[in-house]
Amino acid sequence: MVRVRCRADLRTEAVKQVADRGHGVVDVAKRLGVSDKSLYLWVRLAKQQQGVGSGENASLKAEMSRLKAELKRANEERDIPKKAATYFAKLSG
Repeated sequence: MVRVRCRADLRTEAVKQVADRGHGVVDVAKRLGVSDKSLYLWVRLAKQQQGVGSGENASLKAEMSRLKAELKRANEERDIPKKAATYFAKLSG
């Protein structure tokens, strides 16, 4: 088995594509020509270095996703009367 050492900038870009941009690990690994197992390891190590694995950050992420869902629901509720008014205006006019 041949081991190839990857440049640090390649590792950094691969981890950014997975972590920040939301691309799949297998897709990024295929595009860059690296092993998906290696990329999983790089992502895990990057998260450990940033402290993303800690419980506090996980709770912050959960809170943020809850707030985003609440905001989406509130925006939809806000838009319902506008859409209804437009609909009834077309019917009467």
